[in-house]
Amino acid sequence: MQVLIEQWRLTIWLVGVPVLVGVIGHFLVFALIRKITRRSKNVVDDSLVRHCYRPLQWTVVVFVIRVALLAALPEEIPASVNHILGLFLIAVVSWLLIKVVYVFEDFLVSRFEVDVEDNLRARKIHTQLRVLKRIVIITVGVIALASMLMTFPKVRQLGTTILASAGIIGLVVGMAAQRTIGAFIAGLQIAFTQPIRVDDVVIVENEWGRIEEITLTYVVVKIWDLRRLIVPITYFIEKPFQNWTRVTADILGTVFLYVDHTVPIDAVREELQRILKESELWDRKVCVLQVTNTSERTVELRALMSAADASKAWSLRCHVREKLVDFIKTKYPQALPRLRAELDQPKSGEKQGR
Repeated sequence: MQVLIEQWRLTIWLVGVPVLVGVIGHFLVFALIRKITRRSKNVVDDSLVRHCYRPLQWTVVVFVIRVALLAALPEEIPASVNHILGLFLIAVVSWLLIKVVYVFEDFLVSRFEVDVEDNLRARKIHTQLRVLKRIVIITVGVIALASMLMTFPKVRQLGTTILASAGIIGLVVGMAAQRTIGAFIAGLQIAFTQPIRVDDVVIVENEWGRIEEITLTYVVVKIWDLRRLIVPITYFIEKPFQNWTRVTADILGTVFLYVDHTVPIDAVREELQRILKESELWDRKVCVLQVTNTSERTVELRALMSAADASKAWSLRCHVREKLVDFIKTKYPQALPRLRAELDQPKSGEKQGR
């Protein structure tokens, strides 16, 4: 009995001291990082403390306990205790790796901001980051779970049996998970080829909106009236859609006017130039007024103008349409669309019909 008590005391001493030293060292390191973070306002340091403090703390504790036990009493440790410590170590290391992904995300987000005028490159990075982050998290989780299961002998034997019949099982799983695998591959295609990016302006199912979120299975489109359109990610690989910001965000806007043939084209063109020069929505690139069609009653005028993005182009079109209509109505009311008719007067000496 005395010998057993002595062994337990030795075990507690050999395990407790390293664990205590490891926890204190971990605390001191993160306390130093927190002080540096408060002074420097570094995004990486702040993100490291916010995401990795707890998982790294548990990783240090479990690792030190296992190493101390193996170094002190390698033959007297029960197999079940060693097994449980191994499972905990796999879990906390996986947890730490996932949190490191979040730190990397915060670093890139701070380097490439979307809320700027020219954000094409930033939207590319954000799109790839969001898709790849989910892939890495799922991959780490699956590998961790598989590693934990493979530590059980019976599961390892089951794995060998499954590998022996992998052909049949692979066929069944492939047929059952065809859509899931297709969505996963579509997510990878979008991440690297990027037919769409975060904050792209698109027209999907005749709805105008912006790409708000991209996941491995679906895409969220924020419609102009604040509705959300949820679209399967395979939609953007298999079906045509409009992307108004694929290369650049600038876009041309059009305004059509239908007026009488007597309208002075040059005067309307000068008024269009004046309206655009006074507007902050115009980007000073394109200003064109053309006669695009005529009929027996009206003339079709097309005003073409450019803007930095689709939202500004829409507001600019409404503004120009309102001002041009008011200009024609005020200055040239005779040029508004009208219906002409000619009445024949009876000649002298002719009898009028009853």
